[in-house]
Amino acid sequence: MTAISDSDRPRLADKARLKWDATREKHLLLFPEGLLILNETAYAVLVLCDGRRTILEISKKLEEQYHSDALATDVREILQRLLDKRLVVF
Repeated sequence: MTAISDSDRPRLADKARLKWDATREKHLLLFPEGLLILNETAYAVLVLCDGRRTILEISKKLEEQYHSDALATDVREILQRLLDKRLVVF
């Protein structure tokens, strides 16, 4: 498990992509071995993972968007899980 830092700049791995599934009415993260059905929070995080924004910037943007100051831990947990699965890279 690689530790992540607030200054890391995540992006989707080349093998992964976001997609809207009209049948399920859910956002998906597709990759060669399968798919993940994303909840609203995970989708919001991944949309901001463009390789330019830092984890800290992503957290602050979502805290402003959702009027909450407690999302930094959630953002880090989501990204750590996806990093462990090699679905995001820095």
